[in-house]
Amino acid sequence: MPNRDISKSVIKRLPVYLRILDNLIRRDVEIISSKELSLESGFTAEQIRKDLAYFGAFGTRGTGYNTAYLREKILKIIGLDKKTNIIVIGAGHLGTALTRYNASKNPYVNIVAVFDKDPHLIGQKINQIEVLPVEKLHDVIKRHMIKVAIIAVPANEAQEAVDGIVKQGITAILNFAPAKLHVPEGVHVHNADLTIELQSLIYYCSAEEERLSRLRHETGEPKSSKMLSLD
Repeated sequence: MPNRDISKSVIKRLPVYLRILDNLIRRDVEIISSKELSLESGFTAEQIRKDLAYFGAFGTRGTGYNTAYLREKILKIIGLDKKTNIIVIGAGHLGTALTRYNASKNPYVNIVAVFDKDPHLIGQKINQIEVLPVEKLHDVIKRHMIKVAIIAVPANEAQEAVDGIVKQGITAILNFAPAKLHVPEGVHVHNADLTIELQSLIYYCSAEEERLSRLRHETGEPKSSKMLSLD
């Protein structure tokens, strides 16, 4: 791999390519071109070739990419060529759903344990994965050499939860709590705020209609969508 920094946007696109390759292999597709990858992913063929070129030459000009070979290389680049042990902090409705999904649908991770401080949840099992008290974090993280955690706790508990796991050596966090987390340098946080994603999506079902109505009111004249698009 070239000795240069790879942008976060490139790293985030790699799992998209991996998912496509997984599906292609299930359909017994052996070769795919960057143009076909573009149609599957929504990224341009040029962008795909550029992304992959950061890590080496994996295709054949005029032929394309061998799906199994490219999948193997991307797995190694991301670090998914072997299962990654992870933990989930929070055994509420969201934590339970995330645990069940990743335990049954994500072949690249192994959820070792779920943690919660609610005594009513401790001892229960989610897909045979036991909910443990937070007091056992240190032992579990050390025993399984865990570096990745999912945070699924209320916003007012998120920072405390993160502070606790960072002290135990966690360096990568997927945060589902609607809170801005503060972590030391070297700890990476990806935020997945489902509420914000849904609210921003709603914009697309209402913005055009509201914009048309507002402009008609301001001008006092009805305008077609075609005319408004030219304003």
